[in-house]
Amino acid sequence: MIVQGRASPYTLYSEELVTFEDDEGAYDQSDAEGFIKLNALRLRSLAARKRKG
Repeated sequence: MIVQGRASPYTLYSEELVTFEDDEGAYDQSDAEGFIKLNALRLRSLAARKRKG
């Protein structure tokens, strides 16, 4: 079986919000900053644990 498409009357997907180019979209580049900091914290903790052990 090969999926050729999907549709749902309950979708949360919006073509108006999916662009990273449009300043009117829901995504703001600064939104990624918190995610990057949290991910980096996890990686720094892992590296520190490896250095100790």
